[in-house]
Amino acid sequence: RKIVDSIYAHSINVALISIELGRWLKFSDEDLAILISAALLHDIGKSEIPEEVLYKLDRYTEEEFALVKKHPEIGFHILRPFDGLDPRILDAARMHHERCDGSGYPNRLQFHQISDFAQIIAIADVYDAMTAARSHRAPLCPFQVIADFELEGLQKYNPKYILTFLERIAYTYQNNRVRLNDGRSANILMLNRQFLSRPIVETEDGTLDLSKTPNLKIQMLL
Repeated sequence: RKIVDSIYAHSINVALISIELGRWLKFSDEDLAILISAALLHDIGKSEIPEEVLYKLDRYTEEEFALVKKHPEIGFHILRPFDGLDPRILDAARMHHERCDGSGYPNRLQFHQISDFAQIIAIADVYDAMTAARSHRAPLCPFQVIADFELEGLQKYNPKYILTFLERIAYTYQNNRVRLNDGRSANILMLNRQFLSRPIVETEDGTLDLSKTPNLKIQMLL
């Protein structure tokens, strides 16, 4: 029951993020309908992974990680028998862990080999996984996840999709109250398009440009 509920909640979140990104990219209503279906079904293969493996608190063994990494292929084979299913839904199940630089799995596909919908769902999948609580860790601050994407996103993800996503998602936190890693509270005044994870903030001591203070960062939203 736990495994099904967790997959369901994650899939709903990924679908919501994916359709928002699809709207930002000005997809047609028809494409958005397929995209949300693909996102809802992307992790269906995890339903066949034993719960004691998928929710293990300790580090996976090589054998366990190899098993978890089979879920895209498992999902593809679960969905393939359904007649009339849009092929982009099958691609999303099979390819959402592929990365544009060839570092993903299960087939180490390159940029041009990965379905557009799978590329979009990959971004939503990672963002939700990192900002949601997990059995082994607390949720990460969205700005920490944005920083991680900024560090390696252009290599691993379609630049058009990741740049649109990062800019739009960062702007949803405009005027948000946050806590810095030195304990101070601050308000986000202005986003920096060159360093979206490091906006200009206002503390009780004055205004700070976090792009010029590498020792400071946003630790959590308030």
